[in-house]
This record gives sequence, structure tokens and C-alpha cells, in this order.
Amino acid sequence: MQNFDELLKRVGNTPQIPLSPPNNRVELYAKLEWFNPFGSIKDRAVLWMFKDAEKKGILRKGHTILIEPTSGNTGIAIAGIARALGYTAELVVPAKVSEETKALMRRLGASVLETEDDLCPRVGPDTDQCIALAKSIIKARPGKYVMLDQYSNEANFLAHYESTGPEIWGSLKDLTHFVAGVGTGGTLTGVAAYLKKKNPNVKVIGVQPQKSHHIQGLRNLEESMMPELLRRRLDLIDEWIKITDNKAFEAVRFLAESEHLFVGPSSGAVYAAAQEVAGGLSKGKLVLIFADDGRKYWSLYNKFKVFTKEDFEYYLHNARYLPKNILFSER
Repeated sequence: MQNFDELLKRVGNTPQIPLSPPNNRVELYAKLEWFNPFGSIKDRAVLWMFKDAEKKGILRKGHTILIEPTSGNTGIAIAGIARALGYTAELVVPAKVSEETKALMRRLGASVLETEDDLCPRVGPDTDQCIALAKSIIKARPGKYVMLDQYSNEANFLAHYESTGPEIWGSLKDLTHFVAGVGTGGTLTGVAAYLKKKNPNVKVIGVQPQKSHHIQGLRNLEESMMPELLRRRLDLIDEWIKITDNKAFEAVRFLAESEHLFVGPSSGAVYAAAQEVAGGLSKGKLVLIFADDGRKYWSLYNKFKVFTKEDFEYYLHNARYLPKNILFSER
């Protein structure tokens, strides 16, 4: 494996590429966050949270065990960055997270605990249960377990206020809209705060999935509790768009066929929402967050017939902008 310390220096500064315009009035640009070393936008938030925790003395090597509820990418980032910095990590995930995602967490050295309905207090679907379980473990062993708490940690917001937002603004100062999915709210509010500081007229579009969805990394705010991180700056969001599983998966397939981009399901949801926004504009420049690529979603894409095995393998090896990284270096 590559030197993990060197990998951490490569967090951020991801490509921002043009997409085929939906019409001659609107331009679309995608920020490809899978270029981060552990494969997603969550590398940014996790690195900022680690730095903050170390600065505050919350983490102690050889003693502290990190435990975090996660639906996927944050867990992968924590596993990788914890390994790089010399910490032990345990991750609590919903059982329906893709098998590939859980395997990557384990490959990077983390222990993985899966939640079912009866495993912890029924405070809400999926990741809400994970939060409850993680907090109960911390309560049972105070001082031993520490949770970075991506759902309320201000360092999550700052990661995007200090890195993602400035990168987008530096690439396209005349953007009119920013479109991103909602999970913890860190990306959405961090970028929104920075862009609106530069230009208050930039419109921020939050994308959430349907109820009982299968879009890993996103959160439906009707069936799940609103993360504190989002609640603090909810006024920054100008519009919410809800995307069904079908629309997200159709967009994943469309991007593969028309743009030769192999994206994860949350990126499909964001693209579908951006198409809705673009359809109502006379003119505009939209920047979209593509949080991760499609390489770890075969089991999901197979279940919902997004790709055949042959198509999945084809895009796995031939899609544009799909760099080798530490997660997929053996392919």
C-alpha cells in the first residue's frame, strides 16, 4: 500500500469538469470528489475532525478507540485516516449498506458493527439507529470510546467552508446554483456559507431521497432526525428537491451511457435534481457535488438492475475520470 501520510496530503483539490449542457441556456459542472485518496468527499470532513480532536486532546494513541455511526463513506475515510494516524476505529453501519463498502472498511483495518431494528433503541431508520448504538457503547465505557460525531461536529462544516467552497469559487466565480445531497449537512452548509459570502445571490439546492430509500449516504429528513449540523444553518438552503430511487438510478445509468462517468447513487440523485432545476432556468451555471464513484456499488446496482454484470465491468475499467486509488489499486 502507498504511504498513508502522503495520501493525507492529497485530500482536496479535486477536479471540476463540465457536463453536457441540458440546453443552450444552462451549463453544468461536476466536482468529482472520488479523487480524494479514500474515494469520497468524506475524506475532507474526517481529516478536519481528526485534526480538531487531536488539537483538543480528545484522542490518545494506544488508548482511545474511535467509534462512529456511518452509512458508508465517512466510515471508509475514518478507517483509512485512523490507520494513517495510528488509531483504532470501530464503525456502526446499517445492515443494508453495500457489502463492498463494509469490505473496504474492514480492509482498511476497522471493525464493523451492523445494526438491525432490534439492536438498539428505535429512534429512527438506519443511521439514527447507528447513532443510538454508538452512543450507548460510549456511555458504557466512558473515556475509552470517542465519537467524532459527524452529525454535529463543527469541523465537518469547516472542512467544506475552508476547502470545498473555495475550490468551487476559484474554478467558477460566476456560478448561479450549487446542488448537493444532504447526509450530515456538512457539505451542503459549509459550501453554501462560503459561496453566499462571496455572492449572496448564489442559489443553494439541497437534495434528499424518498422515504425508505436505497441511496447510500443521503438522508430523508421526514423519516430521519435532522442533523444538528444542518439545523444550525438551515436558512442557507434556498430549495429542497426530493429524488426517488428510480430517478437516481436512471441518472446513474444516463451518466454512464452519455458522459462515460461511473458515479455512485447519491451523485445520480444530485444529477437528477440538477436536471429539474435546469429545466426551469432561462440561464445559469450549476455546480454539482459528485460525492463518490460507482465502484463499490455492484451489489446495489445488481439488485436494482441498474447495470448488467458486463456493463458494470465495462465502466469499471473504461469510464472517464476514474483514477486508481488505495481502495481499488488491485483492479
